[in-house]
Amino acid sequence: MPFLFETPRLRCRRWTATDFDAVYAIYSDPIAMRFVGEGKPISREACEKWFQVTETNYQTRGYGMFALEDQASGLVVGCCGLTHPGGQADVEIKYTFLRERWGKGLASEVVPALLRYGWQEHGLARVIATVDPENTISQKTLAKAGASVVEHRLEEDGTTTLVFEWLAPGVA
Repeated sequence: MPFLFETPRLRCRRWTATDFDAVYAIYSDPIAMRFVGEGKPISREACEKWFQVTETNYQTRGYGMFALEDQASGLVVGCCGLTHPGGQADVEIKYTFLRERWGKGLASEVVPALLRYGWQEHGLARVIATVDPENTISQKTLAKAGASVVEHRLEEDGTTTLVFEWLAPGVA
C-alpha cells in the first residue's frame, strides 16, 4: 500500500482490513473518544460499518480516513482523514491517536501535512474542523496549522461547537 504522505515520525496511508483491530482500539477507548463524535466509544459493528463507508469514500472522493503508522515500528498509532460527516458539504479534518501516543506532538506534525495533502492532491482549498470548547489541545493544534475559529455553533442539545476554518495558501 503506497503512502499518501510522510512526516518525520509518521506515514499516512489508506486503511486496509488488517488495520481493523488497531483502529478499533483507538475508537473504542472511552477517554480517547471524549471529544470525538458523540463523545462515546464505538462498537465493533459501528467500526465495521465505518470501514465500509471509508472504502466507499475512497472510491467516490479519493479520500477519507487514513491509518497513521509509526515510522520506527510500522505499528498503526493513529488515524486521520478528510471526511464529510453526515453528508455535509464541507470537508472536515479528523485525527486521533492511541492514548499512549498523546502529548508527543504527533497531531501538530500530521495536521499540516494532511491539509497540504488535501490541497495538493484533491484541490481542497477550504477545510473545517469542529472542536469541543473544552478541547484546548486540539484548538492549539489547529491554530498552529493556520486554522482559525469562524463560528460558535449552537448544537441541538444546547452545547456549543467551535468551527475552525483552514484556507489553502493564496485562497481568500
